[in-house]
Amino acid sequence: MEGKMPGTSSPTSVSTRLQQIAELARKMPQAALTTLAHHMDKEFLHEAYRRTRKDGAVGIDHQTAAEYAANLETNLQSLLDRFKSGQYFAPPVRRVYIPKGDGSKTRPIGIPTFEDKVLQRAVAMVLEAVYEQEFLGCSYGFRPGRSAHQALLALWKGLMDMNGGWVLEVDIQKFFDTLDHGHLRTFLDRRVRDGVLRRAIDKWLKAGVLEAGQIHRPEDGTPQGGVVSPILANVYLHEVLDVWFESEVKPKLKGLAFAIRYADDFVLVFSSETDARRVMDVLPKRFGKYNLTLHPEKTRLVKFERPDGGPKDREPRSFDLLGFTHFWGQSLKGNWVVLKRTAASRFSRAMKAIAQWCRTHRHLDVADQHTTLSQKLRGHYAYYGITPNGAAVSRFLHAVERTWHRWLDRRSQRARMTWAKFTMLLKRYPLPRPRVRPIPGIVASPVT
Repeated sequence: MEGKMPGTSSPTSVSTRLQQIAELARKMPQAALTTLAHHMDKEFLHEAYRRTRKDGAVGIDHQTAAEYAANLETNLQSLLDRFKSGQYFAPPVRRVYIPKGDGSKTRPIGIPTFEDKVLQRAVAMVLEAVYEQEFLGCSYGFRPGRSAHQALLALWKGLMDMNGGWVLEVDIQKFFDTLDHGHLRTFLDRRVRDGVLRRAIDKWLKAGVLEAGQIHRPEDGTPQGGVVSPILANVYLHEVLDVWFESEVKPKLKGLAFAIRYADDFVLVFSSETDARRVMDVLPKRFGKYNLTLHPEKTRLVKFERPDGGPKDREPRSFDLLGFTHFWGQSLKGNWVVLKRTAASRFSRAMKAIAQWCRTHRHLDVADQHTTLSQKLRGHYAYYGITPNGAAVSRFLHAVERTWHRWLDRRSQRARMTWAKFTMLLKRYPLPRPRVRPIPGIVASPVT
């Protein structure tokens, strides 16, 4: 510390401090941690700022990341002082709507101010260090080192090891809008009782939503889009579902079972139909206890046993999770395996978004259109271009080409874009071809 000026940050790196928090949580698994905010200083906020997206939509103050960065040191110091003293004011989030499912419905998203995003990111980093010692292996959403692709791989492996079974496909109605604040505070009390952190979390829960020029302050829920919302949602469902299913449900079952959850999307898989129906009957009561409601039509039990190949074995076996439809099919060697393809609702939603973009921007320079469409296709391939979904991503490419041609043809009533002209245009501006790859990583079977 020699030569260190008073008031400057500790030389201990942020990653080391997060490791210290994690180690403390690991050594005290049953204790509520009361002193965590002292780990957060200006250096910590710098790291939170670095991890915050700079190209996101602006909040109610319309301040961009570039404008905030113009006076970054002063802004971060002011943010830290207000946070530590309890004088930080959590501004309402700006509500927008994005397409949901097949695009016929919308989902509300809350957009905080950029400064609010930075502080939420810092608090989420601390909560993450604590709860990563608590969360179970069945949870994959918004966790470091875990992804939707890993959840899909674990699901595939579990189904193959179990030779299929009975899949309980569950949909929670408006989870982020109905998450109960009282229960959430009770869950947090078990592990995090630092007054500075909890005060900030309470302010975010009460911040309200700005919509159509008016501020609404819902008594329940945490807005989707808030940086701290995913970790709070994981804390909630960790208690409501994960721990309950692992410690109370599975020991009472006759057969094998496992769960795969990504945020509020999850399935429960059983080797026994009797077990599956028993859990299906009790699940609404369990979630109702915590003020959550299961969708009566979208929550269903699917017979997903391996087909025997007989002439009468024609019963459809499929369910959706994480944008894919999972079904039984035969490999090139003739063996029955679990396959997946892009869910029809996701395919339709993606194509509607492409068509809307092409329609709105059809008068742009063709080279600019090509650049943006290529980026959109690469983004689609990055998620959906996995084994064995090659046919679906190829079909998506051809659908994009047809859509692009249709709207280029409508640029002018005189200069028509024939297919011959469009084929020549594609030679000059070829859209990227899909590259299908296996999901990386080895995941242990969830079946125990």
